[in-house]
Formats: sequence, C-alpha cells, structure tokens
Amino acid sequence: MVLYPSSSPRRSGPLYRGAPVIAVLSVLALAGCSSGGGGDTPGSASGQGAGDAATLTAEVVAEYPSDPTSFVQGLEVMPEGDLLVSTGREGSSRIYRTPLTGAVSVGDGAGPTGAPVPTVSVDLDPEFFGEGSTRHGDTVWQLTWKDGVAVKRDAATLQETGRVQYPGEGWGLCTNGERLVMSDGSSTLTFRDPETFGETGRVEVTLDGEPVTQLNELDCSDGEVWANIWQSDRIVRISQATGEVTGVLDTSGLDLPARDRRGADVLNGIARVPGTPDHYLLTGKLWDTVYEVTVR
Repeated sequence: MVLYPSSSPRRSGPLYRGAPVIAVLSVLALAGCSSGGGGDTPGSASGQGAGDAATLTAEVVAEYPSDPTSFVQGLEVMPEGDLLVSTGREGSSRIYRTPLTGAVSVGDGAGPTGAPVPTVSVDLDPEFFGEGSTRHGDTVWQLTWKDGVAVKRDAATLQETGRVQYPGEGWGLCTNGERLVMSDGSSTLTFRDPETFGETGRVEVTLDGEPVTQLNELDCSDGEVWANIWQSDRIVRISQATGEVTGVLDTSGLDLPARDRRGADVLNGIARVPGTPDHYLLTGKLWDTVYEVTVR
C-alpha cells in the first residue's frame, strides 16, 4: 500500500481528500475496529498482542478560550504553565506564549469567551509559513513548512537567535528531553540534536506493518510520540524506539460543540498537561477553544 503523497497540497485551503489520506484513515479505522483496550494509562501497552494498537478514548473535562485567528501548527505547555503556540500561513505566521486561563465547566453550552492576551508574541518573517515548535531548556525551535529553515529562539523572549537549514518539509516538532522529534508529513520521524538541530536518527512509523503518513503536530511524553494525522480526527501514539503505533485516539466521538465543527479547519494540536498521567490539551486551526481531555 502506497501511503506517500506525490506532493503536498497547500495546508491552508479546503480539506484534501486525496488517496494517501484515505489510505491512512483506512488503516487507522481497521485498527480501531480490531484492537483491544488501552490499559491502565494512555502510556500503557498492557493487554496488546504483537502489532496491535489500543483503541483510546477521551473525555472533555475543561475548556479554555483560544484565539480563533490562530492557524495552529504547534501547541505545547511550557514549564511555567503558559502555552507555547506557533501558527502558520504566509505573511501572518507567528509564535507566542499565552496564559492557560479562563476555564469553564463542561456542558454549559456557551463555551469560554475572551482569549487571553499573549505575554509574548513574535511574528515570523513574512516569506515563511510557520509550522511546529518546541521548547528544550532555554531554547525554542520553530519549523517552517517548505523553506527548510528551523528558527532558533530564546525561550523567555522568543527572539530569534539563529537559523539552521534542513532538507524537505517541516510539520511537527517536540522534545523528549534528550532529542528533538520532527515530522515532515511522511511516515518518518526524524530525531535531531537540540543544540545544533543536526539529524541523529530516524524511525519509520507503522501500524500493523503499514506505513502511517500525514504525521503532523507532535507531543513527546514517556518515551512515546503523539501525532495528529492531518485532515482527520485521529491522533496516534507511537513508540519512539520502534516507530510502531501503540494506540489510536479517535476524537470524533468527543461531540465538540458546533462552534468548533463549523469547518474552520482541522484538529491540529496535542499537548500533555505536566504533572498528569492522562490529561492532554487538544485544539485545532482557527478554533476558539482549547479542550482539556482525559485519555484512556
């Protein structure tokens, strides 16, 4: 089964319904129908047979206001508790830190209002289409889509401190504490040195022996990578050591309110809540809400 697209469509337009995306979703759907439970925590693979991926479920426990003009490409919770958000689109890409405040009770119908003002916000050079970002120590790295440029920034001010070139496209980025993990829309995750951004290794992502492409925004936690599958409601949990998909989270069953199902754009953003084993933040491009969920 060929899952690689021959070329990447612009990622700011209508939903792409090409064969590669359909093929990926078919594999994920089959996994969801045939796999067992997810174990005690979302990091557990207990009860799985070889090659099986757990079916994971999520429940919304809180909602936070978010800037509906942000074409989110990167989402991360910083050690201080702020959100690190990087956005896309040529001419309007930026990266910013913003408080995670204004939570409301789930089920009140109204949803949160009034996105907090970012504490720091820096525009990306207008010729760049911004992509994923992550903080490693005192440094923040921000990817660009087709420009092959990683921007190095000071974590406190987000001011640029350097640039590094890399081959191919940049999509998602996270840190496992030792190395950076990068996606490029294919089925490959690339490991990079957090100081130099030089490549240190690669792993092919597979589910039941088939490559899984369209890996987008990433989160690293507990030796695993969580990856949004572009143009879908699914997020996969990947072993960093083997590249095997160990769990599939289908968020379509979360029954998110109509305000975030109005076709603004796709789900794209997952971030582990520090200090918790199973709480994650989810959002999407141009969504007005960040959802806190528990994953089982």
